[in-house]
Amino acid sequence: MGTTGAGSAGPGTAVVTGASSGIGTRYAERLAEAGRDLVLVARRAERLDEIAGRLRESAGVAVETLVADLAEPEDLARTAERVAREDVALLVNNAGINGYGYFTEVDPALLTRVLSVNVTALTVLARAAVPGMLARGRGAVVNVASRLAFAGSLPPDPLPRRAVYGGTKGYVVTFTRTLAAELADSPLRIQVLCPGLTATEFHLTTGEESVGGLAQQVHAEGGMPVDEVVTASLSALERGDVVCVPGLEDPDEALERLVAAEVGMRGIPRR
Repeated sequence: MGTTGAGSAGPGTAVVTGASSGIGTRYAERLAEAGRDLVLVARRAERLDEIAGRLRESAGVAVETLVADLAEPEDLARTAERVAREDVALLVNNAGINGYGYFTEVDPALLTRVLSVNVTALTVLARAAVPGMLARGRGAVVNVASRLAFAGSLPPDPLPRRAVYGGTKGYVVTFTRTLAAELADSPLRIQVLCPGLTATEFHLTTGEESVGGLAQQVHAEGGMPVDEVVTASLSALERGDVVCVPGLEDPDEALERLVAAEVGMRGIPRR
């Protein structure tokens, strides 16, 4: 399932949100290596400055930094304005927070932040990017979800307590697949990336505050190396695959079973 058009390399600027650690940083590094100019978006200015300086020197590309908290409307508006500019040919909507915990015990303000970053910001930035990409006849959007989008029937332990987080990632999967279908006849490529447990610092905080310091960390649970996750995503983007689940055996067959199950749940003949 995919469309044709601009892949992971080529002309144009890439905007990467959540670029100050983990998967976002590795996207930035790989895209810089491929010759992409970058706009890096995150809350941590010092981290962004370190990554930007390193990539300017190592890859010789232009790197802008945009310090923004995407849960804040003014910061989101500034980021959307940058994403809408005509040089942008790739948007990686990677920013996300987890807000893990029992639904009845997590601070409602934190759950609001999870919704704001994982759902609202991702949607607003995709909306800012896509019209211009269509007008220019090239572009791609990668929305980062999670395998937890498919874990709604599974209880916590060993999985995290995640009702809102899982719900937001389910939205990202459905939104992206439906948007890709809507744009199927266009030159754009649209992907949802669904990594499993990945070796990042994501589990070190629920999202109220960022992990401090310049050095990137890895949570105790470990997981798939970030380079393998990003390699899978960029390879799938080149192929035009809409759904990318790194490490999944026979993803095409799994997706066909998912589609068949959806048809069955709707109770109507498949078209």
